Amino acid sequence: MRCPSCGNPESRVVDSRLGREGAEIRRRRECLECSRRFTTRERIDEVMPKVVKKDARREDYDRAKLVTSLQKACQKRPVSADELERLVDRLEKRLQELADREVASQRIGDWVMVELVRLDALAAARFASVFRNFENADDYADFFDSLARGES
Repeated sequence: MRCPSCGNPESRVVDSRLGREGAEIRRRRECLECSRRFTTRERIDEVMPKVVKKDARREDYDRAKLVTSLQKACQKRPVSADELERLVDRLEKRLQELADREVASQRIGDWVMVELVRLDALAAARFASVFRNFENADDYADFFDSLARGES
């Protein structure tokens, strides 16, 4: 593993731990050249289905893209990064269990909405404003009315 500080390819593992419910191994490493410590993560690279967009384009599933959109929705909200990681982990597990080669982005967005409503209603509204193309205040009012009725 190349040191992020000096670029030396030689390092030693100082500590290893299971992370994210056993789906990841976190390794604490020390560079043999500059002695700087850094963390690496290993996870199984699972085959995810293609995402079918509204305009029928197909894209590879991109965890980073989903995490980024969730971070934007949860910005300045009391939702931790760990909660978001667990949300995405649950979503990916669900995608794996589907065993479909393709899944509609609408379906993924609906799953995300259900999960986000449980975490933070305002973050869910922010996500919904992009996901459902809100155009005015009435769209937000309808969203919060549906939450009050127990829908999402």
